[in-house]
Amino acid sequence: MKVKICGLKTKEQVDVAVAYGADYLGFVFAKSKRQISPEKAKEITKNVPKEVKKVGVFVSPTQSDVEEIIQRAGLDMVQIHGALTTENFSVPLIRAIPVDGMEQEKRMEETAAEFLLFDAPPKQFVGGNGEVFDWQQLDTSAIKTKKIIIAGGLTPENVQQAKQRFDPYAVDVSSGVETNGVKDSTKIIAFLKKAKEEDHV
Repeated sequence: MKVKICGLKTKEQVDVAVAYGADYLGFVFAKSKRQISPEKAKEITKNVPKEVKKVGVFVSPTQSDVEEIIQRAGLDMVQIHGALTTENFSVPLIRAIPVDGMEQEKRMEETAAEFLLFDAPPKQFVGGNGEVFDWQQLDTSAIKTKKIIIAGGLTPENVQQAKQRFDPYAVDVSSGVETNGVKDSTKIIAFLKKAKEEDHV
């Protein structure tokens, strides 16, 4: 299973995530306490191996803003929450879908994106509220052709449960690897180890 560590802001955080097996690194360009500038994101990822993908996180952006930041930050993918005016970007799209029992079916049908990220419904900020959505409300069994990413309140303690329930392509964590709102290297390492653990029967 792949793992995305999201909301990274320093080179040390990036280096720890890469060293312990992160497959995706998330950088928030939307309004958030984890917001980073495109230039800073580019600077702290310049030594990241090619196989580790850099993902820009946006909320209801314009296509031109996204494309500009893809270039300035050197992004490999984009993850979009909120309104989506187009799905035509120069890099692959991860479509974020809040799980609230009503909207997700409609949004799943509306998008052609290969990657679907399921997250808790928005509160103060869209995404990254550190809350687990109601897993009962999401049935992924009918999704055959898309890659499923589970987010929302994941921690080293519950990531294996999410893996067993949804069998996702990837999991995404942000606040679950923080202490007092700041990324914690020990928690990043613990999450990656737990998420990458195979079930030995």
